[in-house]
Amino acid sequence: MFRASHIPNLICVLRILLVAPIVIFLFDSNFMLALVLIFIAGFSDGLDGFLAKHFDWRTRLGGLLDPLADKFLLVAVMLTLTSLDLVPLWLTCVVIGRDMVIVSGAMAYNLLIGPVKPAPTIISKINTMLQLLYIILVIAQQVFEWLPMMAIILAGTGVFCASAVSGMDYVMRWSRKAVSAAQD
Repeated sequence: MFRASHIPNLICVLRILLVAPIVIFLFDSNFMLALVLIFIAGFSDGLDGFLAKHFDWRTRLGGLLDPLADKFLLVAVMLTLTSLDLVPLWLTCVVIGRDMVIVSGAMAYNLLIGPVKPAPTIISKINTMLQLLYIILVIAQQVFEWLPMMAIILAGTGVFCASAVSGMDYVMRWSRKAVSAAQD
């Protein structure tokens, strides 16, 4: 039975479904439509979070779907932009490497210690925001051709730094939790 409290989860599913058309539009060099869909995805991310918090429609499923939708979008777009030679391979490797470290750590914690409750940190949220800003700037450069390259380089530097710091933060935070749980 459908309830209003399911709306944030449905918005997350919509965001996941937007990934395929965005990738297709990028490969077809239809950067304007890809950019519009990325803005819709970004807006929907804020909307589902607002609804979940404001109306207390938080669910475990939503706690898993929301970061999953973000990762699908950001990783797929980064890989696509890298294959189009618009994003350096090393930066995409840093972004994906960070995510792989976090996912493997969560799986290990879940297997060895207990269930993982998703808890995004401030630096993680900043990292996601910087990744989104970076891909928007890269794609906007293809559409409008007036963006200074320095803006894209600075955003890419921000993505690199935030990915490194947030990755280390997750490793240290969850290592402390694992040690604490093992001592109990």
